[in-house]
Amino acid sequence: MDRDRSRRPWAGVALAVVCAVLMLAAGVSPWLAAAVAAVWVGSLWLFRPEPAQFQAEPDLSGAAADARAALIEPIGLPLIMLEDQRVVIANAAARAALGNHLAGQDARIVLRHPEAVRLLQSADGESVTIPGFVGARSLWQLTRRRLDERRWLIELHDRTAEADLGRAQTDFVANASHELRTPLAAIIGYVETLVDAGASMDAATRLRFHETVLREARRMQVLVSDLMSLSQVEAEKHDLPSAELDLGRLVERVVDEAAALAGKERLQLRLPGRPAPVRGDRAQLEQVVRNLVDNALKYGDEAQPVTVDLARGEDGRAVLSVADRGAGIAPEHLPHLTRRFYRTDPGRSRAAGGTGLGLAIVKHIVERHRGRLDIASTLGVGTTVTIDLPLAEVDSARVS
Repeated sequence: MDRDRSRRPWAGVALAVVCAVLMLAAGVSPWLAAAVAAVWVGSLWLFRPEPAQFQAEPDLSGAAADARAALIEPIGLPLIMLEDQRVVIANAAARAALGNHLAGQDARIVLRHPEAVRLLQSADGESVTIPGFVGARSLWQLTRRRLDERRWLIELHDRTAEADLGRAQTDFVANASHELRTPLAAIIGYVETLVDAGASMDAATRLRFHETVLREARRMQVLVSDLMSLSQVEAEKHDLPSAELDLGRLVERVVDEAAALAGKERLQLRLPGRPAPVRGDRAQLEQVVRNLVDNALKYGDEAQPVTVDLARGEDGRAVLSVADRGAGIAPEHLPHLTRRFYRTDPGRSRAAGGTGLGLAIVKHIVERHRGRLDIASTLGVGTTVTIDLPLAEVDSARVS
C-alpha cells in the first residue's frame, strides 16, 4: 500500500475526541457524544484526501470548518479555537461572553487581559484564573488545550457565581459570629462579676445581673433558632410543597395568637368570603405570617392598629398584606431589607429582640412556595409588606 495513502488523519481524530469530551462536560448524553465522535472519525477514514492533499498544510476552511463549528456551537461552555494566534471558531457561549465578531481576530486582541495573553504561550493543559476578565466583579478560568501543531482550544469557565457564593458564605459566618459574640460577651461579663462579688453583692444588684444574663441567653437562643430556620429553608428551597391548606384559616389562627398577647385593638383582620387554598408547608407559612405580624407590632405606632388583609386576586393568586402605621423606612434601605442581618436601625432592632434574619427567612420561604414578596414604605406613614402565592386548584372541601 502507498505510504502516503496509508497515513491516518490523527489530528482530526484528536479533535473529534476533544469535542466529545467537551460535549460530555456540557451535559450532553454520552450516547450522543459517542455517536458524534464515531461519525466524525469514520468520515476521516472513509473520505481521506489523496496523498497530495496530505502534503499541503491542513486548514479549517470550507466544509470542514463548518462541520467543526456546528459541533461546538451548542456546547454551553465558551470555546475558542485558534490557528496559530488567530481565532478561527468561537461558539455561541464564547461570543456571548466576549463579543459577536471573534472569528478572524488576533487572539491577543480578543482575550485582552495580560494573564490571558501569556496563556497563549503556555503548555498544553495550562490554566489561569483572571479576576475582572469581562467585568469588575467577574472571575474566569481559562485553559489552553492542544489540538495539533498549529491549532489550540481555549476553554473559558465563568467562576463568578462560585466566587460570589464564597464571599456570601464568608460574610454570613462573620456576621453570625459577631451577632453571637455580643450576647455571649455580656453573659460572661455578668457571670464573672457575680462570681467575683460572691456574697458581698446585694440582692437587688444580683437579681438585675441574673435578669440580664437570662435576657442575653434568650437572645442567643432566638438567633440560633433563626439561623437553623434559615439553613433549613435554603436546603429545601427547590422542593415545591404539595400539601393543600386554607391560607385564610392559617392567617386567622396566627393573628388570634398575636392578638392574645398584643391586644385585640392592635390588630385588624380582613379575610375573603371563601377559602384561599394553596399548596404549602404549614409550619413555614405560619412562620412567614408570624414574622410579618410581629415586625408590624414591634415597629409600628403602638397607638395605631396593624392591618392584616388576605384576598383572592383575579389572576389566580392569594394576596396577603400586613400594614403598620409607623415611622416608615427610608427608600435607600428598601432594596436591602431581605439581606441577612441587615437592620435600618441596629440599636432599635436589638432592643426589640430582632435578629436581622426575619425578612431573609420570609423571602426564602416565599420563593420556595413560588410566590412574590414586595415591601413598600413611606416615611411618617408606615410600611406594607405584601406576599402573593398561587392558589391551588382544589375542591375547597378537601382543604384542611
